[in-house]
Amino acid sequence: MSFKTILVHCDAGTAAPLRLEVATQLASRFDASLVGVHATPPFATPLFMDDGFSMAPLFEAYEEAATAAKAASRAVFDRALKGKHLSTEWRPMDGPVDDVMTVCGRYADLLVVGQSQVDDATQPGGVPESIALASGRPVLVVPFVGADKPLGHVVMLCWNASRESARAAADALPFLKAAQKVIVLVVEPKVSPEGHGEEPGADVATWLARHGVKVIVQRDVAPDADVGNIILSRAADHDVDLIVMGLYGHSRLREMVLGGVSWTMLSSMTVPVLMAH
Repeated sequence: MSFKTILVHCDAGTAAPLRLEVATQLASRFDASLVGVHATPPFATPLFMDDGFSMAPLFEAYEEAATAAKAASRAVFDRALKGKHLSTEWRPMDGPVDDVMTVCGRYADLLVVGQSQVDDATQPGGVPESIALASGRPVLVVPFVGADKPLGHVVMLCWNASRESARAAADALPFLKAAQKVIVLVVEPKVSPEGHGEEPGADVATWLARHGVKVIVQRDVAPDADVGNIILSRAADHDVDLIVMGLYGHSRLREMVLGGVSWTMLSSMTVPVLMAH
């Protein structure tokens, strides 16, 4: 397994060049085609209007802004590719960002998106988790400050023996097999026949080792069940450059419900996170 089609969300936001830097590095490393996707959100009709109010000026302003945003996004994409010899595609689409990336992402191996920022109008909050929950593909979320080193040398796999963590581990195999070191982090494991075995982390470590992964297991405790902050703390301790984890939650009618660990990681992430559901 490898990543042969990488989809990256493109916009004109300040974090876009940093996200594209990560995406182009990965496309070069895995000899993958890089597809830049720009989503133009639909025109939003005002909720309250006076009788006789003309929508024409508002729609004209929307079209002008959408055209300018698309051109600026394409310019960011082109600058990121300058001097790089990659197979690429530019794909402008109409629709909400999460819908567009979800549908396009089903025909890709890896999706690259940015961490949501409260004050960033180019990417509404909840986009990374919505895409990860709905696309059926691994989603790499890049912090809004970017990545300060190449991804995948020291990787942390967050393991709780669940379906979601198993999905994330399998999806991340191209990273795990190429890593210099993979730390399997097991926090507050509960031994049971349906989950962790007698030695929590041993079974997944054996599976990974058979793929040639250089793996060590670290068991930890989380005071007050603060698993998310334990993950971030251990990532800093080991100088981790990529965290792999399952995403826990569900999305229905755009109402997002996430588990506490998922919410902590998406809001406070300090290094890129590859997540799968």
